[in-house]
Amino acid sequence: MAAEKWVHTVTAQTPTNIAVIKYWGKRDEVRILPVNDSISVTLDPDHLCTVTTVAVSPSFDRDRMWLNGKEISLSGSRYQNCLREIRSRGGDVEDKEKGVKIEKKDWERLNLHIASHNNFPTAAGLASSAAGFACLVFSLAKLMNVEEDLSQLSAIARQGSGSACRSLFGGFVKWKMGSKEDGSDSVAVQLSDEKHWDDLVIIIAVVSSRQKETSSTSGMRESVETSLLLQHRAKEVVPKRIVQMEEAIKTRDFASFTQLSCTDSNQFHAVCLDTSPPIFYMNDTSHRIISLVEKWNRSEGTPQVAYTFDAGPNAVLIARNRKVAVQLLQGLLYYFPPKSDTDMKSYVVGDNSILKEAGLDGANSVENLQPPPEIKDKIGSQDQKGEVSYFICTRPGRGPVVLPDQTQALLDPVTGLPK
Repeated sequence: MAAEKWVHTVTAQTPTNIAVIKYWGKRDEVRILPVNDSISVTLDPDHLCTVTTVAVSPSFDRDRMWLNGKEISLSGSRYQNCLREIRSRGGDVEDKEKGVKIEKKDWERLNLHIASHNNFPTAAGLASSAAGFACLVFSLAKLMNVEEDLSQLSAIARQGSGSACRSLFGGFVKWKMGSKEDGSDSVAVQLSDEKHWDDLVIIIAVVSSRQKETSSTSGMRESVETSLLLQHRAKEVVPKRIVQMEEAIKTRDFASFTQLSCTDSNQFHAVCLDTSPPIFYMNDTSHRIISLVEKWNRSEGTPQVAYTFDAGPNAVLIARNRKVAVQLLQGLLYYFPPKSDTDMKSYVVGDNSILKEAGLDGANSVENLQPPPEIKDKIGSQDQKGEVSYFICTRPGRGPVVLPDQTQALLDPVTGLPK
């Protein structure tokens, strides 16, 4: 290893994902091994992602990490497990131009700097830890010239956050629970890429961006210990649903996809209620959004929108196509209008070109919305201002990528410190 004070960096971007067949409950807390398989859809990283820059230099005196601009401790077992696993797989790295020469054995003693930024609220039920740990592992694997494929890397990311393993792929992804004690077969695999079902449009209602009262980690532990419904779900219900969901995705069967997504989300929240003491992730606004979607789907005769809620009150609504998404947004904005001084482009973010299609890009346009005829006066009035913080319009998206543009790096290429 050359003695020069070089800094070698890599920057990567990783998407978040939303489970449509839920992961809830671990059979091994340390290795993060689940009690059932799960399936997710990866969200477009242009709208929801984590960007991470990792750097290595002989001048760094210890491992350090900054999350959203604040330095955080790396002493937790989840970070340590990921760092240990990835270091043990590091390969030779050489950059003659910079004078960088790292041999495999050097990774154990070289220190790292890590800077990570989420473009959405952390710990608010939008799977920020999934994107974060996936990005950490993916960027370090690139920095260290690790040869493992994405499924093998997913087994490392899983040890940081279970659902992180699913963020190493785009499109639709299955996390196989595996059966081995060491967890080596508990990995993610891609079912289909993001282009397979590109009609789908996803609208997320961010009901609250506050940190949740019961973390997923402690909630899962309590459910495993106290919920009989969880045991039944893992053994009897989910295995059948996984097979049905794989078929629904493969054949783009939206009716089956909706039925499975909605019932699985509702059963997950039923498990939370069946936990002692009960866990409440959804709130009244969440329930009113479910009511809106259920009534609309029934009135249409065939499902138009699927809903799913992770461990938080935010609604993830999957519309069968763009036309339906426009009608959905109009209905949501009728029932959950912004506060009067809100700019629409900050109330509907992500792909906000949908505002124009919905006729909502002008002043007073929300006030002119008519109630959806099939659900008029049945789920409340237009007095719910402020119940939804904002909406994110997105779609199924690709997996992680390296960002070669140095201007997107979060660490200074000379000092290795945050910019």
